Amino acid sequence: MKYLPIFKHTGVAQLVEQWSPKPKVEGSIPSARANKSDNMKTIAYFKDAYAELMQKVTWPTWKSLQNSAVVVMVASLVIAIVVWGMDTFFENIMKILYNTL
Repeated sequence: MKYLPIFKHTGVAQLVEQWSPKPKVEGSIPSARANKSDNMKTIAYFKDAYAELMQKVTWPTWKSLQNSAVVVMVASLVIAIVVWGMDTFFENIMKILYNTL
């Protein structure tokens, strides 16, 4: 049986693509409308976030912020000293174990 030149070495998907009519796109692009909607949602989100930060959040006073900063600095210093002490202790233990003292 002889094949028509159109069927020669083509798959079914290619045939469907060749024979199916392409729909014409007219009017506005749906993705443009979706982008506009997304932009409006983003703007509304930032407006709501700003309103919440200004009206509902209780901000600490300057004095309380300073006290918290001092507590964090002291705790950091204490933890650093403890880590340094443990490091020195284990370093000496390893030197004793491996007789490199």
